[in-house]
Amino acid sequence: MRRIVRNLITCFAVLFMAAAPAFAADVPLSWEREWPNTDFGRTTVDLGEILSGGPPKDGIPAIDDPTFVDVKDAEGLSDTEPVVGLVLGGEAKAYPLRILTWHEIVNDTIGDTPVAVTYCPLCNASIVFDRRLDGQVLDFGTTGKLRYSDLVMYDRQTESWWQQFLGQGIVGEHAGRELQMIPSRLESWSSFRERAPAGKVLVANQPGFRDYGRNPYAGYDSLAKPFLYDGEIPDGVPPMMRVVAVDDKAWSLPLLRQEGRIEYEDLVLTWREGQNSALDKSAIDEGRDVGNVVVQRRAGGNLVDVVHDVTFAFVFHAFRPGGTLYVP
Repeated sequence: MRRIVRNLITCFAVLFMAAAPAFAADVPLSWEREWPNTDFGRTTVDLGEILSGGPPKDGIPAIDDPTFVDVKDAEGLSDTEPVVGLVLGGEAKAYPLRILTWHEIVNDTIGDTPVAVTYCPLCNASIVFDRRLDGQVLDFGTTGKLRYSDLVMYDRQTESWWQQFLGQGIVGEHAGRELQMIPSRLESWSSFRERAPAGKVLVANQPGFRDYGRNPYAGYDSLAKPFLYDGEIPDGVPPMMRVVAVDDKAWSLPLLRQEGRIEYEDLVLTWREGQNSALDKSAIDEGRDVGNVVVQRRAGGNLVDVVHDVTFAFVFHAFRPGGTLYVP
């Protein structure tokens, strides 16, 4: 028996040593040079699924010292422009997509909560995270990489890589960990003003740094297929169709738009007109109307906002392959 155990241990050791170089070969040398502090020995995904989006590390610069003005003092935003609306800890802030499109991440604090407000244009995914993990506050930047066309973020403390759509660590020390998502709304500027007239809105620190208000992805959400995506395409539905995703359930925007209101178990989804697509025309405030979506859950006789995402069908299919999509 001891001989068998020794033989098994020897076999496992040989297999491990044989496999290690093959795994190391999957890490491009350019990654190792650019990311010397990232532990590529820890990963939860096939590294071959991670592609370069073009820009290098921090080539799309996150905003670390955001500047805000009162809602009543804001200028230059049209009523139907999209913003990420966040109400938390007695405060309300709006993060316009005219700015987020060019920066993708805002490291901020609202109330007493350090947050990362994120937007991935290629997935139309706007998600807010609590930046705390094990008592440490993380700061996030962009890797310049994509997985399934979705933003791959990194934290500056360990240089671990994070999948934005899932909020999960996929490479490095924090591989396998998960950030807490915070409910927010992708809504029109007028919708945010109505519900938070005493709130604040993000403004550009350097107004001339980017062409804020312009959409560099003009026509993207009218393409037949997504850009920089090599995953599976969902059957029977247009891959660029917008869907409202809540965990492993999603409702197509055409269905919600048709019904106006959908109730599922304790969830209540509503739609009303009045928000531009940020991915249609060259000028964001001229994009076609995709409407305002609100997703809430019944709790003690009240309706409270829940985490959701208004994204594309191909994104939901890629990250929730066993999920259920409801269509007209």
